[in-house]
Amino acid sequence: MSASALEVVRLAKTFGGLRAVDDVSFTVPHGSLTALIGPNGAGKTTVFNLITNFFRPDAGEARFYGTSLAGLAPGHIAALGLVRTFQSARIFPGMTTLENALVGAHLQVRTGPMGQMLWLPAAGREERALTHRAEALLDLVGLAADRDIPATELPMGAQKLLEVVRALMARPRLLLLDEPAAGLNDSETAELAALLRAVRANGITVALVEHNMSLVMGVADQVVVLDAGKLLASGTAMQMQSDARVIEAYIGQDAEAA
Repeated sequence: MSASALEVVRLAKTFGGLRAVDDVSFTVPHGSLTALIGPNGAGKTTVFNLITNFFRPDAGEARFYGTSLAGLAPGHIAALGLVRTFQSARIFPGMTTLENALVGAHLQVRTGPMGQMLWLPAAGREERALTHRAEALLDLVGLAADRDIPATELPMGAQKLLEVVRALMARPRLLLLDEPAAGLNDSETAELAALLRAVRANGITVALVEHNMSLVMGVADQVVVLDAGKLLASGTAMQMQSDARVIEAYIGQDAEAA
């Protein structure tokens, strides 16, 4: 297996006259938790969209365990084991919290439609196993008590946690999280941090876009800093905290605002 779960190689994207991503390269090591940070408009979410081909790059490519993702449909990329979430929680209406979590396991279902219709023993065993996994993940993020309520009734922060659970139900090899802490209160952020540590401990590689610097500094092995579409710096969380360029471009701005 490649030591790199993800290689981003000279990605570039222009929208109109705006260079949103400009020759960005970085590597996400296998088994690590990497955070992408930077001011609003730095190009962080656009990089995720380019990696997963929601946008077609003008130049460059992303490689997943050595395999180029160029030209692959987002669904194909997810089937390879690269699963992502989005800035805004995407909850399926008319479904409970547990049912929303189980939707994420659709790529894992091995029993065919006929076996499910006839409720063959294999289908029953598979559903029970998936339900047990979903319940365990919901318990880990404090949503076990809400398993049977409509997911749309959950607070926004809880919906964000549910989306992370649903992504984990797909058993990703690499999980891309786009601002997972947005809208979370302090206790929900602590639950998210515990979940991220557990995910990494179980061998799943994680890359996240995040503005919550306390969360980033508490869980990230590596921090990649973008500014105005360019790669500004990368290194450990400790190194980025003391990097003058990062302080000026991002951390310093937050401190001044505070």
